[in-house]
Amino acid sequence: MLFQKYSRACAALFAFLFLLASAAQAQTAKLPNVTILATGGTIAGTGATSTTTVGYTAATVGVQALIQAVPEIARVANVSGEQVFQIASENMGNEHWLILAKRINTLLAQPNVDGIVITHGTDTLEETAYFLNLVVRSRKPVVVVGSMRPSTALSADGPINLYNAVNLAGSPQAVGKGVLVAMNDQIHAARDVTKANTTTTDTFRSTELGMIGYIQGGKPFFYREVTRKHTVESEFDVSKLDALPQVDVAYAYANVGDVAVKALVAAGAKGLVHAGVGNGSLPAKTKPALVAARSQGVVIVRSARVGQGIVARNGEANDDQLDFVVSDTLSPQKARILLMLALTKTNSTKDIQRMFHTY
Repeated sequence: MLFQKYSRACAALFAFLFLLASAAQAQTAKLPNVTILATGGTIAGTGATSTTTVGYTAATVGVQALIQAVPEIARVANVSGEQVFQIASENMGNEHWLILAKRINTLLAQPNVDGIVITHGTDTLEETAYFLNLVVRSRKPVVVVGSMRPSTALSADGPINLYNAVNLAGSPQAVGKGVLVAMNDQIHAARDVTKANTTTTDTFRSTELGMIGYIQGGKPFFYREVTRKHTVESEFDVSKLDALPQVDVAYAYANVGDVAVKALVAAGAKGLVHAGVGNGSLPAKTKPALVAARSQGVVIVRSARVGQGIVARNGEANDDQLDFVVSDTLSPQKARILLMLALTKTNSTKDIQRMFHTY
């Protein structure tokens, strides 16, 4: 009799444990599958002390350690991680972008991947995000995230930024919105966002056109749409590219001459973005070198160092006569990215100008 009671109790316990395991499996099955691709940066950095927020070493913590540091992520997504690079983002190059873009497109083509998070250093985060915005071939969410303080700091912003980014990447609301940047509880479009402060945690801002949403309580709230084409609407394909054309930026300032333009052309630039003063003005000492470069086949894009506003075609220069392109509202660093991709398809300035008014 005692044995029968014991057997029934054990059976009941096993049944209860089985139900608990089944419920846990069912809950896990309902969660989105998010892959974290780690590239290094401050979010993976360490400092000498807990108060070290400058002068730390970037790119020392691996992706699995980043994930383990935020156990709450497991409640909102089935997360896997890959260490694609381990670099400070000032060292991010074209070759890294091509590797990253191809890996993202491979992953997003798989039905068991719902979204991607890329951990990244903040120095060139906006450039990587915009490049991916033009070459990712999926509507699934791709979210780029970083931090301004290393993982060892008292008030490290990396863990909450990563948690928010995973929530965003797994959210149906983020589908079709292009590549996003999740920082400081805010959602930014890759095209518009820029790093605006050297050290503060609110450094990423879309100062001119505004952020597109907030993340509150782990949930995204969107307030505006991005109208420029991106991702699946883009005409750019990097699947067969092993390199990108050389495009450089020449910065304008008072008393600037032609040394930089001539040096960049001599170094092999196929395209040149002139970061002009004001509305992309061409200084008298620089203009002849730009005209000469164009006559040699170098595509010239007039941009502005100002940071906001449209560079008006045929405004501060006769672009039709000079056969120049204008950058629209793109910053010089983002104009460089679009010009590189444009040159993989055409050398026609008319067609390239169309692209600048499209993306």
